[in-house]
Amino acid sequence: MGITKVTPLPKQPRQRTVATPVAVRGRQKASTAATDEKRERILRAAQELFDQQGYANTTMEQIVQTLGVTKPYVYYYFHNKQEIFETLSWRPTVACFTAMDFAPDDTRPAHEKVTEGMERLIRATIAHYPASCFPYREPQVYRPEYVAAQKELANHFYAQLCALLEAGRRDGMFDFNDTRITAQAACSLPGFLYAWYRPDGRLSAEAVTAELAQLAWRVLGLRRTRRRA
Repeated sequence: MGITKVTPLPKQPRQRTVATPVAVRGRQKASTAATDEKRERILRAAQELFDQQGYANTTMEQIVQTLGVTKPYVYYYFHNKQEIFETLSWRPTVACFTAMDFAPDDTRPAHEKVTEGMERLIRATIAHYPASCFPYREPQVYRPEYVAAQKELANHFYAQLCALLEAGRRDGMFDFNDTRITAQAACSLPGFLYAWYRPDGRLSAEAVTAELAQLAWRVLGLRRTRRRA
């Protein structure tokens, strides 16, 4: 098998229902297209401020000033800045930690699912940047309930990945020793994007995805051809 580039995803992943741990306590009671757009506008403005100056140095007053609105406007949708921060963080958490979910009728070999899943993980991390990096940069911000939900989803992801890795090793397509350490080492590649990735950098998002995917497959010990018994 020759894997040289990132390819389109051939199947939709199995949809996993994930309860949000974000405590939505704004005054908004019903959601419409118009209110959703207003919420997104607030989230975009807050994300830029959190990215530029951190959570502690960002205030609701600054978010309001950036938007050019009144405080009641923001408080209608969000109770406080922590709710905004957790809302921003939860989306990439779900996208990344469901990357190894596949449709029940997907009968492809384990190693193909692993390679595709790693692409999904990397692509989701980049697509949701910088919010995807907030948990790495400021883990102390989140409420215990949020951390517990995040951990549950992470455990689900690693359970899926480790099972696929072991199946792929039995098929002779992976060469590694400790399954969990190998999985965590490979996933640390997109995890450290927060330290160096820039959207306006030398490589495009797709090029970075391809580069990191190749490196991740090497960490996992992916074989180009099936090992003979």
